[in-house]
Amino acid sequence: MLGIRPTIDFVFKKIFGSPENVQILIGLLNTILRLRRPVEHVEIINPFSYQEFASDKLVVLDVRARDTTGRWLNIEMQVSPVAGLLKRLVYYVCTMYADQLDPGDDYVKLRPSISICLLGHVLFRDDAVPHHRFSLADPEHECEIPDSIEVHTVEFTKYNLSEDTISEATEIEQWAFFFLYADRYEPARLRELLPGVEFQNAITVIETIAAKTEDRMMYDQREKAERDARWRLNSARDEGLEEGRVEGLEQGLEQGLEQGLKQGRAEQIQLLQQLLGDEASSMPSLLELTMDELAVRVADLQQSLRSRNSD
Repeated sequence: MLGIRPTIDFVFKKIFGSPENVQILIGLLNTILRLRRPVEHVEIINPFSYQEFASDKLVVLDVRARDTTGRWLNIEMQVSPVAGLLKRLVYYVCTMYADQLDPGDDYVKLRPSISICLLGHVLFRDDAVPHHRFSLADPEHECEIPDSIEVHTVEFTKYNLSEDTISEATEIEQWAFFFLYADRYEPARLRELLPGVEFQNAITVIETIAAKTEDRMMYDQREKAERDARWRLNSARDEGLEEGRVEGLEQGLEQGLEQGLKQGRAEQIQLLQQLLGDEASSMPSLLELTMDELAVRVADLQQSLRSRNSD
């Protein structure tokens, strides 16, 4: 068994961010984007470096590239849910688009900017579609601004994956299978299931990581960092839920006490009104008043009652 997960940041960046593996990246890009002009060659702007993984902190590690047509491409892997992900993707692709120009440059120089986010979890819970493409478009009139910005999200867990049929499945389903299950297979069996040349090369990279002491140590370190980050996230969430329950109970007690006091004041007002021979106010109308307003009403009625008794 390979025991190496392609979704770990170190592995992902080494497979798709190493210049010597550029054909693997091109294969994945073309599988997802399905552009009229396929990606033929790319220059990796931020190539793989061991220094990126020197600390035990998790950071957003992406692969940024530019192809021969001038298109700017970004691809990243997100295993766990993160707050504000869609907004961050939009911000990043807009930044990538705007950063192409220097002061004084003509806007015609702008080339398409495309961001791809691969997801190991569900993002759109009410939608069964695994791959979404967002662009600047007018859906009412089926018109869009071409060659500008795009954001793609690919939710791997929404694909129906089976070992029995994966060798004949679509390329995107095969990539989903690779990312989610590659660590569970022996290399030979995985090569049988995924015969495409990009997969064969990607499996070779994983084999190297599994066999090379330095890479294996780095992988173990990054896997631990991811596990610790997930534990901290879950702990914070559980702690937040517990605090929320306690706070809710305290608020409930406070609200219940206030409601009881208001009820008592309202009944006191009705009793004083009856003693004065006035028409009693309705309970709902009294409960709409604040505690201060009820207190003023009680004081006024008590003063009226004292004045009448003194006559």
